Amino acid sequence: MHGVLAGFAEDVFESLTRSGWRDRAVSYLQGLMIDGHRKSIQPMASRLPDVHDQALNHFVTNSPWDVVPVRRRLAQRMDAAIAPAAWALDDTGWLKCGAASPGVARQYTGTAGKVTNCQIGVSVNLVTDAASCPANWRLFLPVSWDPDLAGDTADARHRRAKAAIPDDARHREKWRLGLDMIDEMIEWGLRPPLILADAGYGDTALFRHGLTERGLSYLVQVPTYIRAHPHDTTRVTGDYDGVGRRPTPRYRAPAVTIKDLVLAAGRASATTIAWRHGSRLRAGLPAPMRSRFVFLRVRPAGRVLLSIYRGRDLPETWLIAEWPTGQTEPTKYWLSNLPANTPKRTLVRWAKLRWRIEHDYRELKTGL
Repeated sequence: MHGVLAGFAEDVFESLTRSGWRDRAVSYLQGLMIDGHRKSIQPMASRLPDVHDQALNHFVTNSPWDVVPVRRRLAQRMDAAIAPAAWALDDTGWLKCGAASPGVARQYTGTAGKVTNCQIGVSVNLVTDAASCPANWRLFLPVSWDPDLAGDTADARHRRAKAAIPDDARHREKWRLGLDMIDEMIEWGLRPPLILADAGYGDTALFRHGLTERGLSYLVQVPTYIRAHPHDTTRVTGDYDGVGRRPTPRYRAPAVTIKDLVLAAGRASATTIAWRHGSRLRAGLPAPMRSRFVFLRVRPAGRVLLSIYRGRDLPETWLIAEWPTGQTEPTKYWLSNLPANTPKRTLVRWAKLRWRIEHDYRELKTGL
């Protein structure tokens, strides 16, 4: 295995030019890959021949090598190997006991399903039905770690200095970190076929608009309270009474929630879609995964989008709602700017593709 890792490290860590750095990179990767319950520096070093824990610890924590060229090369290799159908954006938490780890705070994490003491990492993963891999990461810094926003500025500065956080690392919303990573990966020469994200990102109109501005296709989960107009809603110009400024075209009827739009379409409008074969067997063969879905064309609304598209029609998108048999109402909703002629099975298959990111997080936390 050492020979394989050495060849891998020779390529991925080509930017590490100082003597001994590549050898330590190989040792660190080997320590992650071999069996062993604890994957911190000292236990890993004890399992590796001729590796000193102080040298390995210095390489990981203090050596001034630039992570960006390494991530760039790794992402390029994974893109070529996986040929991703989409890039999936999400975040995960690492539970912590103390208050000194960079970015640690009491915050919500799906890892625990509640607000707890943890760090949050945001990632962009390359995904297909059969393979996936994280390709970029950002550590989320809560408001309490930003001296310009924190209530206790002195405490924030002290903790930042102790954790060696650079001055230019400040609080940014997770969806902004996602756009930052997408921009960075495009600069690396990669191009996303499609952006997937859960409702934590999809509910932000500025995030969806940011993807549209970049010319990127997206299919993101959204909460039920997102408002929209039916696709055939048009702006209307009111009558001019001869006084003041002439009226301009605008949407006269208020937008309604996407849940109300789907309920108005009714359960009878749902179509049964099978999107892939699952792990359960039926008659000795993998059973298809299927559910019922409602497909509508809508114009997402809200103050942010109305301000952005002032004087213009709101753009059309797909609204997809999963309405399983036996349920009184839909259980999940997605918006997508994919073309109107996109096959419905394709929309569902890509909407469901985001599950791969949970697989990646589980593998990273249990295997590595």
